[in-house]
Amino acid sequence: MNALPGGPARVLSAWRARFVLMGLLTCFVGLLGRDLYLQGWNTGFLQKEGDARYSRVIKLTANRGMITDRNGAPLAISTPVESVWADPQDVKIIPGQLRRLSVLLDMRQGGIRRRLDASHRGFVYLKRQLPPAQAAQVMKLGITGIFLQQEYKRYYPAGAVAAHLIGFTNIDDKGQEGLELAYQNWLAGKAGSKRVIKDRLGHIVEDVESLQAPREGRRLTLSIDRNIQYLAYRELKIAVARRHAKAGSIIVLNAKTGEVLALANQPSYNPNNRAQFDPNATRNRAITDAYEPGSTMKPFTIAAALDAGKITPDTVIQTAPGTLTIGPATIHDAHRENALTVSQVIQVSSNVGAAKIALMLSPKYLWHVFHALGFGAYPHSGFPGESAGLLRPYAEWRPIEQATMAFGNGISVSLLQLARAYTVFANGGVEMPISLLKQDKPRAGVRVFSAKSAAEVLRMLRRVVKPGGTGPLAQVAGYTVGGKTGTAHKVVDGKYAKDLYDASFIGLAPASRPQLIVAVLIDQPSGRDYYGGEVAAPVFSKVMAGALRILGIPPDAPNQRPYRPGEAPLVKEAT
Repeated sequence: MNALPGGPARVLSAWRARFVLMGLLTCFVGLLGRDLYLQGWNTGFLQKEGDARYSRVIKLTANRGMITDRNGAPLAISTPVESVWADPQDVKIIPGQLRRLSVLLDMRQGGIRRRLDASHRGFVYLKRQLPPAQAAQVMKLGITGIFLQQEYKRYYPAGAVAAHLIGFTNIDDKGQEGLELAYQNWLAGKAGSKRVIKDRLGHIVEDVESLQAPREGRRLTLSIDRNIQYLAYRELKIAVARRHAKAGSIIVLNAKTGEVLALANQPSYNPNNRAQFDPNATRNRAITDAYEPGSTMKPFTIAAALDAGKITPDTVIQTAPGTLTIGPATIHDAHRENALTVSQVIQVSSNVGAAKIALMLSPKYLWHVFHALGFGAYPHSGFPGESAGLLRPYAEWRPIEQATMAFGNGISVSLLQLARAYTVFANGGVEMPISLLKQDKPRAGVRVFSAKSAAEVLRMLRRVVKPGGTGPLAQVAGYTVGGKTGTAHKVVDGKYAKDLYDASFIGLAPASRPQLIVAVLIDQPSGRDYYGGEVAAPVFSKVMAGALRILGIPPDAPNQRPYRPGEAPLVKEAT
């Protein structure tokens, strides 16, 4: 039977409509209540969920402090770069994007995939320290989950010229060598942070708040003069190449303050390009390596004997027949002399004469003089890895050892130690402390010798560079010079090598009022010329002449011309 219009079916249909309507109203009220609850009373949940998707705390890298020379010329600066990183869990990349990304990052596609497959990590670097323009090209690819982080990259304007002194940083901008390492805390500053909102492509769309402002690193002003540094580096490099030497070092000091105006070594390296360099080339030989100084030690032995009242500059020392036997060992001179004054012992560099003078002194007294000069102790330059050298206790000295120490055998020093010790002859017997940083005012020195003894030795050093001495090639046009040559057999495996030498020269100018000290060491020169007066003295002459001009120090002997090879035979010293 058919249902009549308005019967039970229509009634049921109306009831169903009302039921559905009530259900929808109930759901709406529930959602409205939930919304009111979350928006009004429990906002933390939505905030947390939103932050998890779009809010990021990013690191604000601090700019590393600049390193400059004493005149403000930059030696190490930081430039902004971008590093590309990814959240592997969020990365969405198609094959075409991957190909273009590998080209921009100069990486294999497989290498990128392996990094992105590290899904257990929320952060992974893809490429560090890209130029900003290149990093912008990466972001234009529109790859979800890939972001940029601003960092700084260190750049060294002087390159290899000042590399051994400045050192370098690693990719995380932390000092690894040289003064970059020694003054890491001073230069580094402190990173900051801020909270930002990023879109799905990693672009920052809003800065929410600054959590901590970065603290910039502080500037470090060195004592070196960039122009003198370049001069010293250039002349040393030429000399090492010309002599086919293994290595070389040079130091230029302000004789009055102890400030290092230049310091260079060969071989060197370019800290801006470390993809290929020999780790041994990073060693600052002038500070970290010790060697036997040879005859450059004789002036200190003479000064000690003068102070002790054992000799005067005119005391006659018998050096014939050019040898001195002590126990089973024999000391030799390079050429036979007869009776020499103490001044002549320095001038012609007689080992026999220096040994006899040293044996006039007690071992304890001589040790205390050497120790007061800083030998056998760290020079406290602030440079990492500096050498203390070797000065054995005097109680262990045998007579032959005391005799040979007078001319630099059986004792080891760094070139920096030796250059510092020569400040006693520029300051009336007072040794100045070494400084690699610019000093506003001179620091107090330590008296080692009397002013009279220091002045007498300085006069002897002036005779060394005149014809008849061992170092006339050290002369400088227009200036008086004083200095000492050194030639020593190298120690290899605990024994003196027969045909391997260290050739050195250390001197002061103007000798009438010393302002600069230049110390030169040529390690293992090849060929017939290996004496300090032949190999190292010419380097001293060129660097000293240039440094005096750069600093505007007036000539004290304007009519003096330098020694010309062949004018008089060079006197060769004993080794």
